[in-house]
Amino acid sequence: MQLFVNSALNDTLKAELRQQLLAGPQDAGSIMPTFRSDLPEADQQAAFRSADLLLGNPPIAWFTEPMPNLKFWQLDSAGFDGYKAVRLQASIANMGDYFARPCAETMVAGILALYRRIPELALLQSRSEWVGAPIRDRTNLLSRKCVVILGTGTIGQAVRQMLTGFACDTKMLARTDPQADLHSVEELKALLPQTDIVINCLPGTAVGFFSAAMIAAMKPGSLYANVGRGTTTDEPALISALQSGHLGGAILDVTAKEPLPVDSLLWTLPTVLLTQHTGGGQPDEDAGKVRQFLRNLTLFRAGQPLESAVELGRGY
Repeated sequence: MQLFVNSALNDTLKAELRQQLLAGPQDAGSIMPTFRSDLPEADQQAAFRSADLLLGNPPIAWFTEPMPNLKFWQLDSAGFDGYKAVRLQASIANMGDYFARPCAETMVAGILALYRRIPELALLQSRSEWVGAPIRDRTNLLSRKCVVILGTGTIGQAVRQMLTGFACDTKMLARTDPQADLHSVEELKALLPQTDIVINCLPGTAVGFFSAAMIAAMKPGSLYANVGRGTTTDEPALISALQSGHLGGAILDVTAKEPLPVDSLLWTLPTVLLTQHTGGGQPDEDAGKVRQFLRNLTLFRAGQPLESAVELGRGY
């Protein structure tokens, strides 16, 4: 079988993957890996199209023709909304909760940073400028804040768990999850005026969900954090609310366009902290993706259910 590896792995991980494939069950047949990064650009799509197995997230444009040979696809991301229209007969899995805790820590770290004035203090340090005492009056506490988390997936659950250490009053929103606290736009809008922090963990299928009307309903001085998808937020309305001071700040791991255009006002607003879609980063991140692929490959060969199996058309 042919394995096409779209993920950009270093030489050590390539060698490790080859070794693990050779050490697989002998009766399962040999698997020959091809790494996109080793091929000339002109040869990459042809190698992709001949693959029986796939690791990583190829360009959506490569799926314009049927792929009857593809049997198993391991995505190297948690999100896959960009592939919703792709129709395949293959078994497909994403990375499940692999990025949940890193993303949650990024959001909590960003909120603490804005509350404790860390970006401002870091800038003063770079200038060797001591201000000190006057900054104390402008600090805030995460402790006992009222927080709404949009989405009850693995990231949202990890955020909620972390916030218990700060004794926060957390509510979670999801339309169909019976364990959610909120299930409708109307319930959310009613709660926003009393909410200190909104943390968006929504997938890309919720385009435009956090609208201008919701931003306007937020409590004056409150914070908005987004680790879901930038397209779920009315970005012009968010910028306007930050400029006017209606919102106290925003922690954005994602934006509507990435990389963020150089002329975006989000670069220059002092109450915005941009984490540049690094939220899921962690030590040996790519090695974890390879391990996940190998675990699921073993399950696939054995005819057993995959870890974190997904259906592209359903979005989960």
